[in-house]
Amino acid sequence: MYRPHSTLEQWRILQAVVDYGGYAHAAAALNKSQSSLNHAVAKLQQQLGVQLLRVKGRKAELTEEGKVLLRRSRQLTQQIEQLEQLANNMEQGWEHELIISRESIYPSQYLFDALSRFYPESRGTRVTVIDNIISGSSDAISSRSADLVITGHVPPGHLGTPLAMIKMILCCHPNHPLTREQEVDSGRLERELQIVIRDTGTAARDSDKDVGWLKAKERWTVSHFFDAIDILKQGVGFCWIPDHMVAEALTNGDLVSLHSSVEKHLIPLTLVIPNPDNLGPAGKRFAEILQQCSPLTSSQPIVGTTVSARGPDFGP
Repeated sequence: MYRPHSTLEQWRILQAVVDYGGYAHAAAALNKSQSSLNHAVAKLQQQLGVQLLRVKGRKAELTEEGKVLLRRSRQLTQQIEQLEQLANNMEQGWEHELIISRESIYPSQYLFDALSRFYPESRGTRVTVIDNIISGSSDAISSRSADLVITGHVPPGHLGTPLAMIKMILCCHPNHPLTREQEVDSGRLERELQIVIRDTGTAARDSDKDVGWLKAKERWTVSHFFDAIDILKQGVGFCWIPDHMVAEALTNGDLVSLHSSVEKHLIPLTLVIPNPDNLGPAGKRFAEILQQCSPLTSSQPIVGTTVSARGPDFGP
């Protein structure tokens, strides 16, 4: 077995001498004597058989060999710190990975804000974000395949924290026949092509049904709202789109919103912890930050109740 000639402490001392601009300042920062630092660096050079520092005047400078080895030593000490931090995290129960299931209509700006705030505290925790639609979010809760779930429906037996209220806008191309109507009702919509978003849940796949389908004689199904927006821009069909996703297209005049006699559709989004007893400190901390970054805050939890199996539609 190979036995190293140098120690991590020697490399840390060399790094400090370089970072603080000399032995005196490094000694003060490390609370060590200047002579002990001189001895450590001198011994390191002797053990390696390579000159790391060269004295010019009253200042010590790195040699070319010293620059290469110092750079590699920083990688080594960083890896050791990460290894020790990982062991400490394990001792405290801090998770090494978090899986977040997000209902696709949840605004990215809120999630990205939460992630950026969480990062300095993450201790190296890996975060995986999975987009789901309708019953796909319910599946993530029932199967406990995610640590945190942002959903439009709280299943029975679970508690949820309100995060956001999403308004769905009825949209089409400016030249679409529906724009000739002062107000469209469900009967008029039935005669036009509707673009719907495919439910990602297993129940929807098993039944071959797409949530959001109303009574239109024709429908096209896509996986993402941005695909639906691109189709609408071609002058084809109508679709209910979250207001934050379609705002730019409406502002640019690429799409228009329709006046409808159908009741305005609002979808409440809620944070659910599928297995709260097993959620560790990293998951709890991210849940706190996520609530802080969301527009709705409430001390009153949402209790899951029995509802229609269809759940909230991406339509009126």
